[in-house]
Amino acid sequence: MTQPLLVFNGPAYNPEHDQVRLSTQFKTIYALMADGQYRTLQEIEGVTGYPQASISAQLRHARKKRFGGHTVERRRRGNEKHGLWEYQLISRDVENTNTKDICQ
Repeated sequence: MTQPLLVFNGPAYNPEHDQVRLSTQFKTIYALMADGQYRTLQEIEGVTGYPQASISAQLRHARKKRFGGHTVERRRRGNEKHGLWEYQLISRDVENTNTKDICQ
């Protein structure tokens, strides 16, 4: 399987400065979340070292067709009044997705 080119964009995006960093973030977060376990942004941050805002953005990217069109579920954890959410990545095609190819 050939690794898809991760295409980022946005008004502040500069490929020279951002492509490697954002691609690495996406691949690292995808590799962690590919096990289908629910995790909070703080738990993902604890493993990856990436800021929670970046993690949230990469999880949103995972939903986009050009990033695989994966499902990202979310549910509340603990007391609903605290507003804590946890996230689960469900690969669009678990049987045909090779995490090693995506995360090279």
